[in-house]
Amino acid sequence: MSRTTFIFIGILYYIFTVILIIVVLNLINKKERNKYKDEIAVLERDKNLIVGASILSELNKVGALINNEAMQKKYDNWQKRLKEIKEVEVPKITDALIEIEQIFEDKDYQSLKSKIAALELQIAYVKTKSNFLLDEIREITLSEEKNRETITKLKSEYRTILTKYHQNKVDYKDVSTPIELQFENVDKLFSAFEVAMEQNEYTEVGKIVKAIDDTIGNLKVVVEEAPSILIMGNKLIPDKINDIKKITTKMEKEGYNLDYLNIDYNIGESEKKISDIFGRLNVLNVEDSVFELKTILDYFDSLYHNFDKEKVSKRVFEDYQRSILIKATKLEKISNDLSKKMEDLKYSYDLSEDEVHIIDVIASEIVDIKDDYNRIIDMHRRRVFAFSRLSKEMEILNNKLLKTEEKLEQTLRSLGSLKEDEKRAREQLDEIKKILKDAKNNMRSYKLPVIPKNFYVELSEAASSLEDMALELDKRPISIKTLNTRVDTARDLTLKVYNTTKEAIKTAKMAEAAIVYGNRYRAVDKDVELGLVKAENAFYKGNFKVSLENAINAINMVEPGIYKKLLEEYQA
Repeated sequence: MSRTTFIFIGILYYIFTVILIIVVLNLINKKERNKYKDEIAVLERDKNLIVGASILSELNKVGALINNEAMQKKYDNWQKRLKEIKEVEVPKITDALIEIEQIFEDKDYQSLKSKIAALELQIAYVKTKSNFLLDEIREITLSEEKNRETITKLKSEYRTILTKYHQNKVDYKDVSTPIELQFENVDKLFSAFEVAMEQNEYTEVGKIVKAIDDTIGNLKVVVEEAPSILIMGNKLIPDKINDIKKITTKMEKEGYNLDYLNIDYNIGESEKKISDIFGRLNVLNVEDSVFELKTILDYFDSLYHNFDKEKVSKRVFEDYQRSILIKATKLEKISNDLSKKMEDLKYSYDLSEDEVHIIDVIASEIVDIKDDYNRIIDMHRRRVFAFSRLSKEMEILNNKLLKTEEKLEQTLRSLGSLKEDEKRAREQLDEIKKILKDAKNNMRSYKLPVIPKNFYVELSEAASSLEDMALELDKRPISIKTLNTRVDTARDLTLKVYNTTKEAIKTAKMAEAAIVYGNRYRAVDKDVELGLVKAENAFYKGNFKVSLENAINAINMVEPGIYKKLLEEYQA
């Protein structure tokens, strides 16, 4: 392909690209132009809808209904406002639309965008004014239908209230006069509504309908709640008050202090509140009346719980009154006896400072408890507090007494254990001496050729420990801790001697029996004889364990299993 051909193809590509760009730009421009054209059309349509046929039609209806000065004033005002919209606001919008169309034709799209946005806001503002005016006009033109529908519902509701009242008229005895007067007022309002509708006094009709609605609504509440208010205020609460007064008088005679309940004051306030509720009921104001009366009833019901609580508290107080005095007196006697014995105890036993001091602490606590008890009893006699308070005080005091009692019992156990430990130590001294004596007798009863050396060492240690134990028992005061250590040491050493004696005698007996048993094999086997000779030598030197081992090993050469057999014979 020649150079000329390449140039030609390049030129064609360039021309094609330029054409493509022009086409795309034209399409984008056309699309944007159509968008603005549609927006302008919408603005034109919205302008034409600002003052629609409906507003003119409704205004003409009002013109036919005018029969008084107030209605004429409203009509003139609406005409003026409509004229302002038609002759001032709409022309401004028209001028703005013309300007926008001119800018559109000039293709000044940058300015066009802001102008369209401003006009949209202006049209929306004027349209709102027009719609608001239409709503005001329709309040008059549609009022007859709307008000008739409302009055029909109110009459139905009114008949229901009236029927309920007449069917249960006896329940409204004390408030029948103001209720019936209100019924008359409702009837008058219904009549006034009909007159206003006939005379086209639509400005007054709305006020009358609202008055009827409010009055019937109040009557409905009164008719529903008045029986409850009357029965609570005239029957339930007065009966409760009389019953509470009787119970209060009786309990106070029995010694109860009920001042903290403020019963008289609260009864007076309740009666004032009931009087106020009845005063409001006479003018058919029952707001919160049922709630307030139920609150009063709940208060008096709660008093029964308080009375029961006081009765239970009195029984609890009387139980504590007896039990605390008895227990405190008993503890005081024990504490005094213990204090008198302290000198002897301190002489007999090496007591710590805490063990001595705890007696004084307990005695002081008992004195404080008795003082508190007397204070509470004095308050009871003078009726200073209610039994609920007194029983609580007694409960706290009883808890203190229980802690002191536990402390005293623990001290008695601790001091009692001193004597028990001393007594037990003396008994164990005799027992240990007997064990040591038995050990020595056992050693003598079996005539051993030689007594093992460790026997004398252990015997000496055990005897020394017994002396130390006896000396500790003779000391004054005795240190129980040291004494217990001496007892443990003496017991352990004595048992060691006893076990050594028992083991030595047992081993010696078995060795001797083995040698005697093996003598039958002396002539048969020289090795057996040699082993038995070693056993005899060890036996006479006091090495009983070595003697037993040599004898068994020798016999085992001719009679395997001899140890088991000898052991069985020995145990048999």
